[in-house]
Formats: sequence, structure tokens, C-alpha cells
Amino acid sequence: MATQFSSEQLDRLKLAMAKLKETAEPEISAPQSVAVEEEESSDLAKGTYLKVDEDEMAAWLYLAPPEADMEYTKQALINYLASKGVIEGLHQSNLSAIIKKQVYEREILVARGREVQDGADGYFEYLFKPEEYGAPKIREDGSVDYTNINALPNVKAGQKVAVYHQAVQSVDGCTVLGNVLPGKLYRDLPPMRGKGICREDEFYYAQMDGKIEVKDGKIDIQNVHEITGDVDMIIGKVEFFGDIIIHGNVEEGVVIRAGRNIEIHGSTSLANLYAGGDIILSRGIQGGNRSKITARGNIYAEFIEHTTVEAGGTVQANVFMNSNIYSKDKVIATGKKGSIIGGYIDAVRGVEAVCAGNAAEIKTIIHCGYEAQTHEKMLEIRKKETEIKAKIADLVDTMTESLREKRMRGTQTPQSTEKKLLDWDKLKDQYFMELDKIEGERTQLEDMVETSKGAEIKIDGNIYRGVVICVNAEQLMIERNTCYMRYNVEKGVIEGSVIIHN
Repeated sequence: MATQFSSEQLDRLKLAMAKLKETAEPEISAPQSVAVEEEESSDLAKGTYLKVDEDEMAAWLYLAPPEADMEYTKQALINYLASKGVIEGLHQSNLSAIIKKQVYEREILVARGREVQDGADGYFEYLFKPEEYGAPKIREDGSVDYTNINALPNVKAGQKVAVYHQAVQSVDGCTVLGNVLPGKLYRDLPPMRGKGICREDEFYYAQMDGKIEVKDGKIDIQNVHEITGDVDMIIGKVEFFGDIIIHGNVEEGVVIRAGRNIEIHGSTSLANLYAGGDIILSRGIQGGNRSKITARGNIYAEFIEHTTVEAGGTVQANVFMNSNIYSKDKVIATGKKGSIIGGYIDAVRGVEAVCAGNAAEIKTIIHCGYEAQTHEKMLEIRKKETEIKAKIADLVDTMTESLREKRMRGTQTPQSTEKKLLDWDKLKDQYFMELDKIEGERTQLEDMVETSKGAEIKIDGNIYRGVVICVNAEQLMIERNTCYMRYNVEKGVIEGSVIIHN
């Protein structure tokens, strides 16, 4: 049973605790780097001195024993410190203990500076976790599970999606000598902009049901078109500007177009898919050499068989079989199998797999980097670019001369000259349009060459005889079964090196 105290007993207890704190043993330490001052004082005995750390954040008093007829007081110590410039952060309990316990001939901490208290810039806290989405989960056996992957999390209208935390300003510090240590200035962020959200005070809410993501620090909510059953030829075509989620199977002959992402949680066969974002096929696709899937973003699938695939990002699956895969990023055969069997794989930044080819020596071509004809294309484009620039220069010279003659003739300029000038101006515009198009093509090729630097093919398992390895414009036929190899180009030659595991 808890003891009950009266208010009078509590007051006496508090007073006793305060006295106990004042008589506590003072902090004693030997500072590493200090500035030493030593001087006699009329109130303190000879030999007394004060040390102040070089950073002025601590002061240490060495008090000599009092001389005859001399009595120390706490105020005398405070006056002594003040005479030395120590006016901030006085350690009151240590000063009291020095007097009461008569602590002499030891350096005692008598003042401690105040450190700067850091603040923080304002920031947005998202009340959802987009980082948990968009990547398949690896199972314990090493295979990759695509069945539970979602492109983006869902939100409901009125749901709180973010909160803004205002900037917290730092608190200035101070040295024992009274010098101010200014803190850093922290800034607030402007209100968040985005689609499908509204703001109330520091909170942001969804205005509609849909998929939510963060783009360049802005929240974007888009409507989602969901189909709970199968999609077959009766439905035929599904088109939507946002996300499309199909919880059933997609059967032969279906065409699906999405302005953003496509998720299919059932099986997919003989369908054509087009997405402005990512495509996720939880149970893979069997294309029968008639399916094509295209995405500006990434493509994830359990497996891809007999299908043509084009992606602006990464293409990732457990198995690629007899398919033509084109990626502007990487092609990755993941999981325990991680196989590329048959077909043509082309990835600008590289290819990763566990197994390439099979014992039947099915034709398998794996390419990374830029295409073999890229340099020829660049030479041809640069030649056209030079020719058009020459035509523009000649045309501008001709027009300049005609304009000079027109100014000299004034109103007597023939109508034929006026018509020629108009025709030349139109031709000049056509030349510039053609030049812009060619320069765009050249830039794309140059970007591809730059992106492909360092591209390699990494097979972390078996590589069967007959597999063709291509890096940039070079190619290498695998003459015998091998394993654990990495291939890249050095000085125009494909070099293979063994992958060593720690």
C-alpha cells in the first residue's frame, strides 16, 4: 500500500532534496586543452587560478586553501569568475559544494557553455508508404513472387494522405564568456501542389478514390478502372486514361490500353497490352508468338513466353522463353531459375540472369549496349545535318541579296521577286524543321551510346553451348558449356571474366 504524505511533509522532503543536491560532490575533470589565467585576488588566496577551454565552453576553478583570517563565500567565487569574464552557465551546485565541502587544490568545473540546439527544415510526412510498392517480393526459396505486387497504393476520398511539419528554428548557444553562438536558419516549404488533393491547415486529404504516388515532391491521385472478373473477346478492348487493374484472367484477342499502369492478377494469353507507366503480370503471359506488350515504364511478370516486349524501363521476370525483349534499361531474369531460353534479348544498360540457353542448344541471343548499326546511323545523320545546314546557309545568302536589291529598287521591285522571297521563306522553315528532326535523332543515338557505357551481361549460373553473347557491335558465340561469367567490351573485344562469390 502506497505511503500518503501531508503537504507539510512533502515541503520538508523537497527542501531536504534541494540541500542534498547542493552538497553533492562537484564535477572534477582535467580538460585536454585550456587557456590558463593565474592571478591573486583580495578575496581568494594566492595560487588560485581559472582555466577556460579554448572553445570557451567550460571553465575550471583551482581554489587555493584560504589564508589566515580569510573566509570563502559562494558570492566571492562568483565575483572572481566575473572578474575573469566568466558570466554565463555558472555551475551553482558545484560552487556551493566547493564552499561547503572545502574543496581545494583541485580543478572543479564551475561554468558550462550552452551548445546550439539544432532545429529542422519544414518537411512533408506522407501517411502512406509508396516505397513498399512497385517491386516484387523475393520468396525464401529464392524465387520471386509477382502475385502480391501493386503498382501504387490505393486511397479513398477524404483519407488523410500527408501532414506538413513546420520548420523548427535553432536556439542560439553561448560560451561561458558570454559570446553568442548563432544557430542555423531553417526554412519552411511552400504548400504542396498536386492532383486530387485538398489542404486543410497542415493536413492534406484525398479528393477521390484512386491510386496515389509522389512525383517530384508532389502527390498525384488518379482514378483507377478495376475489373473483378475475366476479360475476354466479349469485352474485347479496355481503354482508360488512368490505371487499369484486372483481378481475373485476360484471354485471347483482348487489347488493353492504359494511360498509366496495368495490373493483371490472373493469367494472360494472346493479348496486346499498352501502358504509359508500368505493366505487372502476376501470373505471366503466354503470347503464342502473337502478343505484344509495350510500356513506357517497367514490366514485371512471373514469366514471359512467345511474346514481343518493349519497355522504356526494366523488364523483369523469372523466366524468358522464346521471346523478343527490348529494354532501354535492363533485362533481369530473377529468382531461383532466372532463365533466358531462346529468343532475342536486347537491353541498353545490361542483362542479368541465372541461366542462359538450355541443353537442347535452342537459339538464344543476348545483347546489351547500343546496336551494331548505331555508328553507321550516326555518320549518316551527321552527313544529312551538314548538308541541310549548307542548304540553309546558301538560301539565307540568296534571300539576303534579294532583300538588298529590293531595298535599292523600293516600289519598283518586280512581283516575281516578292513571290520568290515568300517561297524561299517557306523553304527555309522546312529546312529548319528537317534539321530539328535530324538533330533530335542524333541526340537520341548519342544518349543511347552514353547510357550503354559500362553495359554488361552477367550470367550467375549455367551458360549453354550455342548462346550468342553481344555487347555493342561485338558478338561472341559460346562454343562449350560454361558458367558464372560476366561479359563486357574492352577495346572493341568482348571480354569474359569469372564471377567470384564471397
